[in-house]
Amino acid sequence: MANSLPIAVLLLLLLSPAALATAVFPDSGDSFHAVSCPQLDTIVLTTVQAALRQEIALAAGLIRIFFHDCFPQGCDASVYLMGTGADEISLGPNLTLQRRAMQLVESIRAKAHAACGPTVSCADVSALATRAAVVASGGPSYSVPLGQLDSFAPAPRDKVLDLPGPRTASVAELVATFATRGMADVADLVALSGAHTVGRSQCDSFADRSGRMDDTFSRKLAANCSKHKDRLQNLDVVTPDLFDNGYYKALTFNQGVFTSDMALIKNRTSAAIVRQFAESKEAFFAQFARSMTKLANAPRPGGNVGEIRRNCFTRNVRQGADATIELAGEEEGFKASA
Repeated sequence: MANSLPIAVLLLLLLSPAALATAVFPDSGDSFHAVSCPQLDTIVLTTVQAALRQEIALAAGLIRIFFHDCFPQGCDASVYLMGTGADEISLGPNLTLQRRAMQLVESIRAKAHAACGPTVSCADVSALATRAAVVASGGPSYSVPLGQLDSFAPAPRDKVLDLPGPRTASVAELVATFATRGMADVADLVALSGAHTVGRSQCDSFADRSGRMDDTFSRKLAANCSKHKDRLQNLDVVTPDLFDNGYYKALTFNQGVFTSDMALIKNRTSAAIVRQFAESKEAFFAQFARSMTKLANAPRPGGNVGEIRRNCFTRNVRQGADATIELAGEEEGFKASA
């Protein structure tokens, strides 16, 4: 097992799929695939649970991929496309996206298509798998729009480069960027940053923070990285494998790993929200659920136009104006490196 799991996470993962479905998705209203693929919820839940038992870090990977997919041009699985010559995955903000989590989404897609035929898009699988991972890690459920089609092409480079980076020190700049995607409330920024409660990062991503060595925590980060340059640093140094409010508790002690994390506690408006979330997990969960639903509804400039891919990493082979055929060997999908 790649990471040992705390008892709280193990208990969540050991719930039966049926029990978990009724326990955490009672009000989601996700009925879009109820007729075309009634097995979908069970497929998603069992596959995500099994994967997280082996590697809890996949939860953070799924959340980050979902954010990086939805933010540029809406949730359309464009970030999954590979081999087009203009792949999003090859651009700076996406270079460290977790390939194993992407493969997990493709595996769920393959199982759903085997059970129901090509009725579920990769975009929908990504949304459902991300939510299942949040819940299985201890976090809240939330509503997501289903029936999203997969894009025909990657997002434009300029849209991908709009993704906020870990070295952004201005809350005003972050809020302005979020507002362009329908998330104008500062609470959206603070709540979605809380996904770092189950995240890890490479030393290069916070070299600007550790390099300053102007406080005890930054000096500790620098010392850790100097000894083990390839180590992964927990972004929540309180409860790194549990989706809770430990990230915010750490921020109140100036123990944020990224410059963008520290910006939240240094800005008067966002700091008040950080302290609220640090004191109340329930307040964080309620806002995180609202903000994730907003993210899931991020505008698609061209509308819901696309296809249901037979492989999340490759656009369908097309015959004529509208027809599609399945790709040979589709079930293998993208083989991620370890």
